[in-house]
Amino acid sequence: MRKAGLPTLILGVFVLATFASPRPANAAGPDAPTFSKDVAPIFQEKCEACHRPDSIAPMSLRTFEESRPWARSIKARVEARQMPPWHIDKTVGVKEFKNDRSLSDDQMATIAKWVDQGAPQGDPKDMPALKAWPAEQRWAYAESIGQKEPDLIVRSLPWTQKAGASDTWWKPIVDTGLREPRWVRAIEVRPSTVKGRKITHHANADILQFDPDAPAAEMTPGRFSEWAVGKEAELMRPDSGALMLPGSKIAWDIHYSNGGEDITDVVELGIYFYPKGQQPKYRQHLIRMGKTGPGALDIPPNTIQLTETYFPLREAARLESFQPHMHLRGKAMTLEALLPSGQSVVLSHVPEFSFNWHSTYAYADDAAPLLPKGTIVKVKAWHDNTAANKANPDPNVWVGYGGRTVDEMAHAWVNVTYLKEEEYLGEVRARQTRLQEKRAK
Repeated sequence: MRKAGLPTLILGVFVLATFASPRPANAAGPDAPTFSKDVAPIFQEKCEACHRPDSIAPMSLRTFEESRPWARSIKARVEARQMPPWHIDKTVGVKEFKNDRSLSDDQMATIAKWVDQGAPQGDPKDMPALKAWPAEQRWAYAESIGQKEPDLIVRSLPWTQKAGASDTWWKPIVDTGLREPRWVRAIEVRPSTVKGRKITHHANADILQFDPDAPAAEMTPGRFSEWAVGKEAELMRPDSGALMLPGSKIAWDIHYSNGGEDITDVVELGIYFYPKGQQPKYRQHLIRMGKTGPGALDIPPNTIQLTETYFPLREAARLESFQPHMHLRGKAMTLEALLPSGQSVVLSHVPEFSFNWHSTYAYADDAAPLLPKGTIVKVKAWHDNTAANKANPDPNVWVGYGGRTVDEMAHAWVNVTYLKEEEYLGEVRARQTRLQEKRAK
């Protein structure tokens, strides 16, 4: 198949060491960036969501005094693009995202220059006001939706993870209590306490419901949402939603790990509904695409292995987001579209997958792939079972599919909105018009 670049697609598819400097903290050359004026605003925008007191990061970066001891480590992590965690390659495929937390090249250069020139504080008067962050245990969408909390909260059953205990998978099934169909506009999943975040590696919430209108590939149980480091909430595109049916249940699959102390916690699923009687135009489906199930993977010792899987789109569709999922041997993943025309198009590529971050890449509205009926979505996954992989616990063993951290997986979670043919063609035309208007400005 011949490869098509993004311009072609627009026509029809989708348009820690410490740092000690010989310079005094406030000694800066005339062009040297300072913490107060140049670096603090970057940290507020891109880092403090995690790097603040009582949050999940190991250190706070809110003030100069907190940040300067880590200056050299900050530069190393930033230049390696390990922090902030955003591992997708923005030079290929879709380049615009709603939730992009990566640093721009200019921001990276500013931080590096600040460190290289002695990490000066600068004039404290240039320091922006400290950013007011909400409590760590908050509902992310409640305020923006105009509510104090979600409309429905479904809680898992309590689990106590003992200090030093091995990894545990807790799989209770809980009734939602829903007695009528409701359309969902936003979903959040979270451990109920800050300590719970220390032991919860991830928490999957599958919905159990009889849905005769769902395609076979998406029949119950279906993934409703999940929590993992890097992902906790999902806001549907306007006039789009997920459907919950009466009598539905939530099947939890929660992976707990050792937190160094006895911790008891539950995981909460917060659901925001559209008003009763309001039905969105589009229904979203969170679909697992890739190698799944016993025997799906067989990775020999000391090898790098590529696997490929294919998912046919039963209708024209818009892909809303992409989240790769692998374990410790996971190396890279590519999402590709094989078009009815014979073209093969790379949609997204994560070249340096990290098991520590389960990031979802939410495509920007005018960048989300629009794919015609008959497109086959191809998932390519690479696993590195060699000693060169620093995360590999043992390169001398065979690795198969499984839920344990030392086992492997190779699938992508892709949020799909199916479109009727006339809706698809209308979306393509509307996007072409918007892009032309944007270029003309």
